[in-house]
Amino acid sequence: GVDSWLSLAPVDPDQEVQGEIHLELQVPQRGHLRCHLIQARDLAPRDPSGTSDPFARVSCCGHTLETAVIKKTRFPHWDEVLEFQLAEREAGEAVLSVEVWDWDIVGKNDFLGRVEFPLGTICTEPTKGWFPLLPFPSAAESHGGQLGSLRLAVRLVEDRVLPSTYYQPLIQLLAEPILCPGQPPAGTALAILEEVTSGESRQDVATKLVKIFLGQGLAVPLLDYLITRELARTTDPNTLFRSNSLASKSLEQFMKAVGLPYLHEVLKPVVNRIFEEKKYVELDPGKMELSRSRRRHPCRRISFKGSLSEAQVRESSLELLKGYLGDIVDAIVGSVEKCPLLMRVAFKQLRRRVEERFPSARHEEVRYFSISGFLFLRFFAPAVLTPKLFGLRERHADPRTSRTLLLLAK
Repeated sequence: GVDSWLSLAPVDPDQEVQGEIHLELQVPQRGHLRCHLIQARDLAPRDPSGTSDPFARVSCCGHTLETAVIKKTRFPHWDEVLEFQLAEREAGEAVLSVEVWDWDIVGKNDFLGRVEFPLGTICTEPTKGWFPLLPFPSAAESHGGQLGSLRLAVRLVEDRVLPSTYYQPLIQLLAEPILCPGQPPAGTALAILEEVTSGESRQDVATKLVKIFLGQGLAVPLLDYLITRELARTTDPNTLFRSNSLASKSLEQFMKAVGLPYLHEVLKPVVNRIFEEKKYVELDPGKMELSRSRRRHPCRRISFKGSLSEAQVRESSLELLKGYLGDIVDAIVGSVEKCPLLMRVAFKQLRRRVEERFPSARHEEVRYFSISGFLFLRFFAPAVLTPKLFGLRERHADPRTSRTLLLLAK
């Protein structure tokens, strides 16, 4: 573990580096180095248009090769293979350098970032993946903390995973109340685990349990067991599944594990449109920006002139929200046949258990609320609110889009 203060260093805004490069490096045979430059993403803009003309330069042991220039993009796709023939004596402590540059027809090319790899590592095993681009090592003297400091805590956590046979006794112990339902419910391993699990670790425990029981083909019986125990403790149907109990967390993690492809198919088209359109939406009068003359971002100018009234902003915001929400609801309602069978079986069982626990006519709606509380409040709504956490987008939303998503989720 490391926990220390690090002095901040100055950065030249024109030389700021960002983005990642996707590449594959391998030595298929001795003395032969193969560099597959696949693509890069989120590169720094260096041209007035807000883009760059990137190309990659690969250097090793005095040899240099370059890819083609991809014009006007911050997300270049090269898919080029550069190959080097190296003498064996050159490979010892050599370093392979991959640099990304912005090509300029006039003047010097602009540096976009670099990444280095010891050649010995590549010779041992191929290297493939996304790698963050880094600046050139700073030649500036240390400013001794004049620009402030950042406290950074870093810890490496290592898990040892044994062959599955080692875990069978534990899995059998956990599955006993489901495979042999006649046992006293209070003394089972699952019941004890539920009692000793704290609020902070409950989600982690629920995730592990769901994965274990999915692997055993017993996920739905597990949920049924936990839900039945939760219902037995609930006297007021209005509080049903409102707490972050092991039953609630397990069903939530079950939906993520089983229903993520379904969620993507339903929500992704609408979420992508919201991100691309970047419409201004606001219903709170205290947060409305009524002046439309602002020029906060050079690429996002507002076409309105003068100022808008509060009523106009509210009306346009309501129209946009109703349009987005209508598309979301239509997509959900029209997706019944696409909903994973396992989810449908689990919710059918949930409804049956709720009916058994609250059979009176005045509690008829509880059977539906119990399902919608999970399906909408713990599945669709959180995915609309934070699409990145559900894999719907690669990055978090900007403040304007984030506000639209918040209002939609509410």
